[in-house]
Amino acid sequence: MPDDVRNVKYVIDIGPVPSLPVAGSDARFPVGRIYCVGRNYAEHAREMGHDPDREPPFFFMKPANSIVQNGATISYPVKTKDVHHEIEMVVAIGKGGKDIPAEKALEHVWGYGVGLDMTRRDVQGEAKKMGRPWEMGKAFDESAPCTALKPASSIGHPAKGAIWLKVNGQVKQQGDLAQQIWSVPEQIAYLSGMITLQPGDLIFSGTPAGVGPVKAGDKLEGHVDGVGDLTITYK
Repeated sequence: MPDDVRNVKYVIDIGPVPSLPVAGSDARFPVGRIYCVGRNYAEHAREMGHDPDREPPFFFMKPANSIVQNGATISYPVKTKDVHHEIEMVVAIGKGGKDIPAEKALEHVWGYGVGLDMTRRDVQGEAKKMGRPWEMGKAFDESAPCTALKPASSIGHPAKGAIWLKVNGQVKQQGDLAQQIWSVPEQIAYLSGMITLQPGDLIFSGTPAGVGPVKAGDKLEGHVDGVGDLTITYK
């Protein structure tokens, strides 16, 4: 492999590196991989038909180019009639590592944002019934709207505070970060035991209860105390 990949000539152009803005800066955060933790709030686990006992966390992925910038208007996804919203706090990894102890995990966090794990629930449900992977229910185009990131050096490491989502002005999801079954340090510790975390990775840290469908024309407004506000409209 060449020492300086900046001088490599590629046979096709795949466009710019997926990235998110940084609040208060003209710099951007490059996005590598997106890991999402499933059923990390007890009430959401119950509404999905699962026991919320503290079992080991599990993760699924979205591609980096599924990121959608805050304020965008996007098309209703194809091949589905049941798209659901899932509001989440997003954790941006600035320093990689493997087998990271929970007590040192926050040293690896660069900052935080507000994201939506949009889900083709009918596609996901059919995959579950057939014992197949979820990816086509989770990892589709424009499935990861996200705000600008705020550095942890500015806002600290939010462990409590309101998280909510409104659809057309009506509150649909509401919870508190303190209700997470697995804290952010615990998520990082567990995930880094499974894979080597890399700078640029994002972790979508789970959603509170109240997930539900959206339709064309809906305006989604999400919030996490101290982190930010996200607005997305479907056309």
